[in-house]
Amino acid sequence: MDKEGYGARPQQTDLDRLLEDCRTLSPAGVERIAVAWDHRGDPATYRAAERAALRQLELAGMGDSWDATRNRLLGLTERGTPLVAWKSERGAVGHKAEDALLAAALALLARPGLAPHQARILLGPMARALPWLLPDAAPA
Repeated sequence: MDKEGYGARPQQTDLDRLLEDCRTLSPAGVERIAVAWDHRGDPATYRAAERAALRQLELAGMGDSWDATRNRLLGLTERGTPLVAWKSERGAVGHKAEDALLAAALALLARPGLAPHQARILLGPMARALPWLLPDAAPA
């Protein structure tokens, strides 16, 4: 944790930190993520990383955990009463940022068995607003 109090708390998982941080994103942060989603690279490479992550979760018996996490995230971004920043960015921007959030959560859950380059592919768009997801990446 830095001197301003930002950072992971003791015993906080990366997934819990992602959920907490997505609650504090501004509309500009949501928009930054959506722009990064548009520049994520080759869709086939992304889909391969996504399939690898889903396969890791399946092998680890974590399918139910992924379903619960995905539903929790969608509850913050679109279902019921979405968070203000996500509500203000409805439409394509909100959906792209939501896809990036889901990809980041998938990578964090599957990370122990996921190749580092595949994790970077899935985490990249969300890391534009939350750089702690890829601490070794050069700022863009």
